[in-house]
Amino acid sequence: MPLEVLSTSYKRLVVKDSAVNAICYGAKLMIPGLLRFENDIEVGEEVVLMTTKGEAIALGIAEMTTAVMATCDHGVVAKIKRVVMDRDIYPRKWGLGPRASMKKLIAEGKLDKHGKPTGNTPQEWVRNLVLPAGGDSVVAGLAAATEPALVDKLKVAEVQEVEKEESVKVKKIKEEDVDVEVEKKEKKKKKKDKEDGNAEPLGDEKAEKKKEKKKKKKEHKDKAEAGSPEAEKSEKKKKSKEAEDGDAALPTGIANGDGEADLSEKKKKNKDTDEE
Repeated sequence: MPLEVLSTSYKRLVVKDSAVNAICYGAKLMIPGLLRFENDIEVGEEVVLMTTKGEAIALGIAEMTTAVMATCDHGVVAKIKRVVMDRDIYPRKWGLGPRASMKKLIAEGKLDKHGKPTGNTPQEWVRNLVLPAGGDSVVAGLAAATEPALVDKLKVAEVQEVEKEESVKVKKIKEEDVDVEVEKKEKKKKKKDKEDGNAEPLGDEKAEKKKEKKKKKKEHKDKAEAGSPEAEKSEKKKKSKEAEDGDAALPTGIANGDGEADLSEKKKKNKDTDEE
């Protein structure tokens, strides 16, 4: 009978093939190496670690409940109590993950100290690189370029486009802020004018005020010209002309002073006729 018959009473944790050999060497079972798990596992309960083929790897003590295993993305699932499987039955896979391989590439100078790709970065690493949302197109363009010069050009072009978009957004935000501030200032001024009773005049009132100012300017000019000697001479000439025109309009007798005598004689004659 196989040895696994003895472990049928334990609750099972199914382990990925890439984590089997590490557990055989004494490593704890972590969340990335967990594939499936049973219900109602409690902390401190003994469990059996098994492969996808049903082979028993080891007996362990649970460090998480099933609810935590389903929701958590990091941490220790179970610590090892007794290893059953022999070593090196499954291939060694530790040191090949993204974190470990990134450390190797940094040590070799194929990545910068922050883990970002450079011109010497292998294309396989660039293709398999885990990126934030929206970065897949950038990596695809970099991976498609075979020459490092093209890679650098693509990087520069993409960086410039991103900077332009950011600068445009910043400008728009600043313009909107300025417009809002201007509107606020205008509203405050209008409120103050209404409170003080000094509201700005309407368009018709402004036009009337302009006309009054023009009239005042003309009167001021006329007065200034009237005080000058040339204006006095012109006024004298006008008066003399008017006098001559008035004398010409009167009859000759009146103009010579004989008109009054003729009128008195006519009045006397009229009286005599009335008495008769």
